[in-house]
Amino acid sequence: MKRLAVYCGSASPEDPRYVQLAHDVGAELAARGIGVVYGGGRLGLMGAVAKGAKDAGGEVIGIIPEHLVKAEVANHDCDELITVGGMHERKQKFTDLSDGFVTLPGGVGTMDELWEAMSWSQLGYHSDPVGILNAFGFYDDLLAFNAKMAAVGFVRPAHQNILIAADTIGELLARMEAYQPHTPIFRMKAEEL
Repeated sequence: MKRLAVYCGSASPEDPRYVQLAHDVGAELAARGIGVVYGGGRLGLMGAVAKGAKDAGGEVIGIIPEHLVKAEVANHDCDELITVGGMHERKQKFTDLSDGFVTLPGGVGTMDELWEAMSWSQLGYHSDPVGILNAFGFYDDLLAFNAKMAAVGFVRPAHQNILIAADTIGELLARMEAYQPHTPIFRMKAEEL
């Protein structure tokens, strides 16, 4: 994995552990020689992950919609700051430039990015690992819901291991490195669906 898309919140929660986590993840990726592709913002966890990577000498590529650049939240300290027309183009660029996806704590936008990465994997638009860092138990309920979707039958057995979860970045990266792509829907036969 040469580059990973990092999905995370643009907010800074009151609990300082979240911002520190993002900074530490950026630094860890840089220490491993893994470039960061992220939302291009300078605020919240997004800004912290970029700063952590840059402080550790890592590559940082930001992808930001034009209207957010105009709102003056763009991080111009990135190695490359790519301005796009909107969110769909942004998510396509994440996929095009990355070898996998890491989701840190975040809100609605982070969830949108995570679920789209999973959906695109299931369909076969990419075959890269999709990881979720469940630091501080933040994603316990989401992981339980994902398991419930599988148990009820809304996630096919072939796709139940798309989402890779771990409590630490080291463990998550190890699991992502070991990921074996599944058979996407585009390559399945009707009787397998």
